[in-house]
Formats: sequence, structure tokens, C-alpha cells
Amino acid sequence: IKVKLDLVTLIACTVKWQVNAFILVVLIDATICQIRYSVPEEMRKGSFVGNVAEDLGIDAKRLKSGGARIVISDSSEYIRLDVDKGNLVVGERIDREQLCGQTSPCSLNLEMIMTNPIQLHITVEITDINDNSPTFRKEEMKFEISESATLGSRFLLASAEDADVGSNGLQKYILNTNDMFGLKQHSSPDGRKYAEMVLQKPLDRESEPKISLKLIAIDGGTPHRSGTVNIDITVLDVNDNPPVFNQSFYRAAVLENSLRGTYITTVNASDADIGSNGLVTYRFSNMKEQLADIFHLDESMGTITLAGHLDYEKEKKHEIMIEATDQGGLIDSSKVLIEIIDVNDNAPVINVMSFSSPVPEDSPSGTTVAIINVIDADSEQNGQISCATDSALPFKVKSTITNYYALITVSAFDRELEPEYNITVRASDSGTPSLSSTTVLRLRISDVNDNAPLFDENSYLAYITENNSPGMSIFSVSARDSDWNQNARISYFLEETQISGNPTSSYVSINAETGTIHAVRSFDYEQLKELTFLVRAQDGGSPPLSSNASVKIIIQDQNDNPPQVLYPVQTGGSLVAEMVPRSADVGYLVTKVVAVDVDSGQNAWLSYKLQKATDRALFEVGLQNGEIRTIRQVTDKDAVKQRLTVIVEDNGQPSRSATVVVNVAVADSFPEVLSEFTELTHDKEYNDNLTFYLVLALAVVSFLFITCLVVIISVKIYRWRQSRILYHSNLPVIPYYPPRYSDTLGTGTLPRVYNYEVCRTTDSRKSDCKFDRAGSQNVLIMDPSSTGTMQRIQSEKSILDEPDSPLEVSFSFSAL
Repeated sequence: IKVKLDLVTLIACTVKWQVNAFILVVLIDATICQIRYSVPEEMRKGSFVGNVAEDLGIDAKRLKSGGARIVISDSSEYIRLDVDKGNLVVGERIDREQLCGQTSPCSLNLEMIMTNPIQLHITVEITDINDNSPTFRKEEMKFEISESATLGSRFLLASAEDADVGSNGLQKYILNTNDMFGLKQHSSPDGRKYAEMVLQKPLDRESEPKISLKLIAIDGGTPHRSGTVNIDITVLDVNDNPPVFNQSFYRAAVLENSLRGTYITTVNASDADIGSNGLVTYRFSNMKEQLADIFHLDESMGTITLAGHLDYEKEKKHEIMIEATDQGGLIDSSKVLIEIIDVNDNAPVINVMSFSSPVPEDSPSGTTVAIINVIDADSEQNGQISCATDSALPFKVKSTITNYYALITVSAFDRELEPEYNITVRASDSGTPSLSSTTVLRLRISDVNDNAPLFDENSYLAYITENNSPGMSIFSVSARDSDWNQNARISYFLEETQISGNPTSSYVSINAETGTIHAVRSFDYEQLKELTFLVRAQDGGSPPLSSNASVKIIIQDQNDNPPQVLYPVQTGGSLVAEMVPRSADVGYLVTKVVAVDVDSGQNAWLSYKLQKATDRALFEVGLQNGEIRTIRQVTDKDAVKQRLTVIVEDNGQPSRSATVVVNVAVADSFPEVLSEFTELTHDKEYNDNLTFYLVLALAVVSFLFITCLVVIISVKIYRWRQSRILYHSNLPVIPYYPPRYSDTLGTGTLPRVYNYEVCRTTDSRKSDCKFDRAGSQNVLIMDPSSTGTMQRIQSEKSILDEPDSPLEVSFSFSAL
């Protein structure tokens, strides 16, 4: 529809669900329209906003046919168009604070485009609801205010923030009720509200050092929302309080013979202020010059001590004024009266003339320990002396002659209870007050062997694991002797007793000095489970004293024995088989493997497992009882011969095991079983014989090989040694003539000329000598008149001069 109208029409209507829609339609050239709606934030998805078709005065079908669609610049889907009904609805939750922040009004600008063409500008205003509370940036505000702050002083408070706008935003502040501070609120030109805290009453740190308040920020929504922050105020001190003495007059007394540094009294002033304002110092005021050398005042503690010498005869008392001052110059004063007490000036003097230490503990009562001389320089009543010692000790002081006293014993000693005594001898005069002197005598008691060794325990219990190494330390016994030195030196011995018919020393030994018990042999739990014997502890006194303690050693089992199979019995010659009928059902008990383990405890707990089987799907072994049962129905297809290997394991660490072979015959008749297992036995015997002969043959061949090798090496060594002897010899060659030969030249019965060839090298093992032929180029002729010495004619003399070079010599001689 294209209509040109120069008309502006304003239409206001009410939309369902209490949504106020303000529609402003501006028609320019009949193609551009503008509509404005208003909707609260946080509406649910699908909530109605407005009917575009109704507001434009067109049919809703026209929107669908015209391809109406909503276009938003930021591609959000806050508002979407229902083209079937022509309604604008909420596409997703709208948070005004997230969308626009503090900007007001907050609007969404949409474009609806249709063909024909029509362009519609839609503005949706998002109205605020009170969904945010005022908040403070910090959880608490802290102020430090001097107690001298003037009335009306202002203290700016941190502002709260509210994400809502308009009437839903922050409206006012409230300060909890108190007497000290009031609240004054302000608004800045930009509309932001803030508050100030105003001092209404003077502060006094001494009565209220800290003040805690609460500031509440409230918005204008319905219902109201609020935020709270704590205000902590620390009141700072000022010097507004002077020091005050706790007494206006002090009285003290001191003996005239008191030493320097003697404590007299302490004055005390307090200041209600704190810090440096409450720090009090003390000093003498208007003090006489001679007193300054007698008394000392601690400026910080107020303690008065004696610094010089007092004399009652010169001055019986002293009055002193003392001032207390704080750091601000405020002052208070007090008077101290010190009275001097007259005393006996000289104390008795004790001199030890003789002293015997140590004393044997078996000394009888009345033994004199020391002779003491006591002198007092005072006279008359102050010079009369009495001497005594502590009545709790076994000693007393006995007067002998004037000013001499003897220290004697009144009871027997026991060194083990009291090895020494500190004897305080006190001498006092009769003055008022009485003066006294003391001296301490340290008396040691020498030991006598009167106590036998005592073991820490009457009986000992120890454990050792079997298969221990000999000499292993098992544990130690310990005894104590309350005597001293040699009398307390303890040696340990084994009492000669029998264990299983053998002496104790054949099982264990004990270190005489340390009491450590060692194992002499390796123990076997299966043979001996415990040892019980006595250990004697003997001291080194004269005569020696001793005591006994029983020792029980329990031998703990080790997993050192494998399980032993009792059934089925494994025999070498015969074959034992268990028969299972082919009609056997599931769970049929074939046999039971019975095994035992001589170990004990968990080392003897046995478990049974099927290691190998001809048919694993046919049999199973009970883990705890060793029962072999069928786990399925026996069929005709199952082999007659079934061989099961069962492994029996104990529960030790590490575990030990044993295996047993169980032959099972699956058959209904004995002849069938006999034929099958007879063949098996024959094959086994054949295999055993074959193995034996193979091993025997291997041993014979190895022996022959080693024998030949030894013979060859021996021959080689022998030939090598012979050649070395010939090489180093310098003796002439003497020929040998048989007796039957004639010694006439050329007339003998068997004239011969022999030729020998000798080949020699530096390596004697390669030398050789051979008989070659009759006749030679080099002939040795033996003259009948010769004495038997063979003359050697050498063709190459230079060769002989080189012993390291190969040598070849040929020579011949004739035998007539």
C-alpha cells in the first residue's frame, strides 16, 4: 500500500500483562513507520511486548507474506517477532543494568523490514525494576580521631553504589543511634548522594577508646533494599591526665648494716593516658646533698635502693620528696620516710679446724666428722654464741671446750640413699636481733658392697626367627647395682642348665660386659620352639653379690619347608590312576589331594591350583580343600587318559610349593583303563632308558677327548725339553761302536759309512734329526790310533757362530 500522507498520528494503547506500549507512527511517503514500546526488565522469555500488525492496522498474514523480519544492529535476540500472530515477544532475559548501566532511559532500537517495501523503526524502552541493593566497596571503614577533636568536626563517609536508576536507586543513608556522632547527607550536582559523620559530643579515650557504628544505605524501590557497612573509630590519646601517686606518703625501714643495693621501697604513680603521654618518670626533689650518695631512685620503676652506708647513731630517719612527671610535663609529688633500725653489727665467724671426708657408710654412730671453732667480735650479750646444724640430718654439734665444737654422727649411713650430705653449721649470737653465720660442709659417703645387682625385669621374653646366622645378637638384659665403682661393676653369666638334654651354652652365649645374648647355632622351629634359661648378674665387690633372671626366647617360624603331598602317593615303578565313569555329572569328586606343611601359622596355610591338565575344561581343584571335581558333564569324546598337574602352595613370604601329578582315567571298565595306561608305562620306561644311555655315551666321549688332549700336550712338552738340552750342550760327540765291528780301516766285516743330517733352529721345538744316506760331502774319518775323540769338520763355521740363526749340519762317519 503506497499512500502519501503529511500527517503525524499518535496512538496510545494498553497492552496485556500490564505492559504499557506507546506507539508513535510517523508515515512519510507511506513507506517508513516508527513505533515505540515500553517493557520492564527481567521479563520471562516469550513475554508479550506489542502487536505490530494491530498497531500498523494491517492483517497479520500480510507480515508473513511480506517476509517481515527483525534486524538488530548488535545481533542480539532480546526481542523477536512472531510472524504468525504479529506479536513482538521477549527473546531472552533483559538486564537493564547490564545493557545500559546508569543511562536513562534505556532503549532497544529494532528494524522490521518487509517487501513492498515497508521499513518500520521499533524502539523498545527497558524500564527499571528494583533488583539491585545498594553496596559499599569495602566491608568496613576505619577512622582514627583524636580525643581533642572539636564538636562539629565532619568526617566524609564512603558512598554506596546502586546499579538501579531513578526511584529504585540510592535515596538515603542511616547511621545507627549513638551519642557521639550524627549524620548529614548531601547530593552532588550529578545526583550522587553521599554522607558525612558529624561529631556531636566530646571524645574521651580513657572512658571509650573504640567506637563501632553501622552505616545503612537505602534505595527507593518497593520493597526497599539496603546495604550496610561497619564503621570502626579509634580514639587517639592526648595528654590530658597528670600522673597520680597511689599514696601521698610512704614509710619504709632499713637496717643500718644493710649492704649497697638493698631494696628499700617502691613508689608508684599512674597516668590514665597511653603511649608516650602515659610514660611516667621519677626523680628526687629538693634532696640534701649528702643523701644523694646514700639512696638511689630508679627513674622508670620508682624503686628506692641503698647506695651508701647507714649509721643509726648519726641519723635515725630520712625524709625524701619524690616527683612523678609524664612526657607532657604534668607533675605529681609524694613524700617517703625511711627509718634506720639499729642492729647487732658483728656476726660470728666460723673456722673449720679439721674435716674427715669421705666416711664409710658402715661407720658407727658417734663418729667425729669435723672440729669447728666459732668467734664473735661483739661483747657481752651480743658475743654469746650458740652453734647448731639441721636436725633432719644424722648429725649434731657438741660443745667441747670454749668456742670449740665437734660435728658427730647420730645414726648409720646408707650411701645408696644419700651418697653425700651438705651439712650447714649455723652459729648465732644473742644480740637483738641475733646475727648468725653459716658454713656448709660437703661430706661424701664411701661405698660398701651391700647391694646385689637387680635386673630391670624378673623375666625377659624375646623372639628370634629360625634359620638365623650363628653369632646373631638376639637381645640384651640389663641389671643395675646401686653400689658404686667396683662394687657396681656388673658381669653377666649363663646359669648351667639343660635344654632338650644339651647345655644352655650350646644354644646361646652372653656378653659378660654388655649382657647381650647371642645365638650360638642356627635354630630350627620344627625341632625347638623356645628356650628357657637363667642369666646371673654378679657385681665386682668382695665378696661378690649376684641375682638371677629368667629368659625365655621364642623361636618364630619361617617359611623354610615346602608342602609335602601325602596323597596321591608318587611312585617310580607303578602308575596310579583315578577312574571317572563317563556318566559322571558336574561336580563329581574324582579324588582329593592331601598335603601338609610342617611350618606353622600362615606359612602352613595351603592352597591348591591346577597347573596343567589334558583338558582344563573338564576338571577343577578346590582352592582350600584340594578336591578335584568335574566342572562339566563327561562325554564320549573326552580322552581316556587325563593327566593333571596340581601345584600346592603355602601362604608364606616367599611362598613355597610342591607339585603332584594325578592320572585320571575316564572309562567305565577296568580293561579299557589297563590297556591305555600299560602303554603309557612302557613309553615312560623306554624314555628313561634312552636318557640314561645318552648321558653315559656323552660322558665316555668327553673322557676320551680329555685323555688324548693330555697325552698330546705331554709329548710336545717332552720333545721341547729334549731339544733345548741338545742346543745348550758343549760336549763333543762320541760315536758308539758295537763290539763285533772290526777297528781296522776298510777290512771289517761290515764296513759302512753313515751320514747324519741335523737341522736346528732357535726354537728347539722345531729341531729335528734324521738319518739320510750313506756317504757325504763331509766325512769324519776315525784313525785307529785315535783315543775316541771325534774330529768334526765343519763346512760353514760362520753358521755355528750365530746361535740364534737356523743351523743345518751334515756330517758322516765310517764304521769299519
